[in-house]
Amino acid sequence: MEWLLDPAAWVGLLTLVVLEIVLGIDNLIFIAILADKLPPSQRDRARILGLSLALVMRLGLLSVMSWLVTLTTPLFSIGPLAPSGRDLILMAGGFFLLFKGTMELHERLEGGGHGSSSGPRVYASFWVIVTQIVVLDAVFSLDSVITAVGMVDHLAIMMIAVIIAIGIMLLASKPLTRFVNAHPTVVVLCLGFLLMIGFSLLAESFGFKVPKGYLYAAIGFSVAIEALNQLARRNLLKLDARRPMRERTAAAVLRMLGKRPPADEPDLPSANAPAIPAFGVEERNMVSGVLTLAERSIRSIMTPRTDVSWINIDDDADTIRGQLIEAPHSFFPVCRGSLDEVLGIGRAKDLIADLLTEGRVRRNRLRDPIIVHEAIGILRLMDTLKRSRGQLVLVADEFGAIEGLVTPIDVFEAIAGEFPDEDELPDIVADGEHTWKIDGAADLHHVEQVLETEGLIDEAQDFSTLAGYLLSRFGHLPKPGDACEYEIHHDHFRFEVLEMDGRRIALVRVDKKPQEPLSDEASLTND
Repeated sequence: MEWLLDPAAWVGLLTLVVLEIVLGIDNLIFIAILADKLPPSQRDRARILGLSLALVMRLGLLSVMSWLVTLTTPLFSIGPLAPSGRDLILMAGGFFLLFKGTMELHERLEGGGHGSSSGPRVYASFWVIVTQIVVLDAVFSLDSVITAVGMVDHLAIMMIAVIIAIGIMLLASKPLTRFVNAHPTVVVLCLGFLLMIGFSLLAESFGFKVPKGYLYAAIGFSVAIEALNQLARRNLLKLDARRPMRERTAAAVLRMLGKRPPADEPDLPSANAPAIPAFGVEERNMVSGVLTLAERSIRSIMTPRTDVSWINIDDDADTIRGQLIEAPHSFFPVCRGSLDEVLGIGRAKDLIADLLTEGRVRRNRLRDPIIVHEAIGILRLMDTLKRSRGQLVLVADEFGAIEGLVTPIDVFEAIAGEFPDEDELPDIVADGEHTWKIDGAADLHHVEQVLETEGLIDEAQDFSTLAGYLLSRFGHLPKPGDACEYEIHHDHFRFEVLEMDGRRIALVRVDKKPQEPLSDEASLTND
């Protein structure tokens, strides 16, 4: 241990630590790119495992320095070429880097292998990524150890330098990984570095020594240019952030819809101007209603059969007159005996006039009913409503039974929220802070907006109301007092059945309790 008193040994240790870190940066960059292919929960584990394997491999190679020296001995000769074991390892590593770097660059530029907006991202297998990291560790460890052997004479100094360098890289790897993955242009630049390093390894394996200074100078110049690009982008984002949120959102939506925003931009507010609220809850809900309208089913916006007000032509005049006076509607389906036997659509004032003059409803004054299938899309339904000239549209199932009716106000409510008639109460009523009483027939889209949550709607299930959701959760007809719970992100919801109307869930109380995230799965409890 006499080297501890030798100043030259300490200088060599410091220099070797710096060189080991520099030589390990390319390995660290490649580990960061490979780790991004794994699920987020496995990335730190792969990163630490990869660097730990590099440490073990380098310490193992240092302990067999006598064998390492023999790697420079030519194994065979082919003409002017006499490759050694080191040359073959460098050649294999160079080809691997060129191949892997090219494939990664292709995926980044062409968009393959990284998921898409139309489906969930597909992650790579953990051990496949670890195997690739081990292969690269072997190449980079060999280069690092050969550098260490050529610089100092004491094995202890070499091992200490390697341990310190790997420790520093472990500390810096997570911030570097986060930065690289957050900036796509930096990833492309790093892949360019790997291609350059792979080419230099390949050239060195054939006896063409590429000075490391050239590589580091090129890398440094590229990093400086990219730093300027990132600074310019950051300043541009800061400048754009001074524009009101409403204006930026409107411009983004117009661009997505193919409309170019006006060239004359308004004056930007000063940085010291007070912050203006971007969008209120109602405005966000309206925008959400517009964007999701085409995806909704007609069942989610129609008035269900049980709530339809219709006229039975066989009733006496007084009964019909009383029904017309009590109901605040302009149009009524006129049927014989049941809603499925539709004769036509009558205007309220025309029906009253017939009752006053004729004492009965005249069938020849009824309008022909407009009936659509329940599978029709909302956009096609809107075209039908436009042609109906304000008349209601009936919805039928595949057997011809009337399921409900739709009016223009129903489409408007799907966008802007409820507009109850005189004979209706709001479906959702606040009953204190974080507590609501909700009608079982309330639309699930509206419920999600009021509760400020998501996940209640399941496109695979055939329900669109809160009652339908609860029935799917319970699996049986509940009784008053039965409850189920739902947890998502930071919120905990409890749905309790308050009233039943026959076999229909009439009223539900919902309690919202913010909490720490436990699970995104809903749990069911019967009280």
